[in-house]
Amino acid sequence: MRVIIALLAALFLFGCKTGPAPDASKAEVAAATRQWVEGMTRHDIDSVVALYDPEAVLWGTRSPTLRDNPAKVREYFNILRTVPPTYKVDLGEQRIRVYGPIAINTGTYTFSEVRDGKEIVRPARFSFVYRHVNGRWLIVDHHSSAMPAPT
Repeated sequence: MRVIIALLAALFLFGCKTGPAPDASKAEVAAATRQWVEGMTRHDIDSVVALYDPEAVLWGTRSPTLRDNPAKVREYFNILRTVPPTYKVDLGEQRIRVYGPIAINTGTYTFSEVRDGKEIVRPARFSFVYRHVNGRWLIVDHHSSAMPAPT
């Protein structure tokens, strides 16, 4: 009898949703993504890196190297030290899905800057995977790649 009660309790707990409510979470994930965009546009390495979980993995748009620890993630964003003041990121479409304490945001953004009087625009696509930790959505996986030219 104790085994049956234990199994029923385990099934009940397994079936219970944990984590924040999906509608509120979508807005929070969108806000976390906007914080990333704003940090990039301000060239604020510390604020961008603070959005990543210590176990995060990053495939950056301009990197041939997989970044899988905080030092390597920070190293990637040191590029913000070398970009011109005109460098900015504009957020495009997003598709946010929330699965309990995990959320995925897939979409587009555009990196742009002016160099030697010429505007350079680099459209890209992204996937951010977030984990809800201590009331915050932190990036645990980030993949970014250049947008292919239309066919």
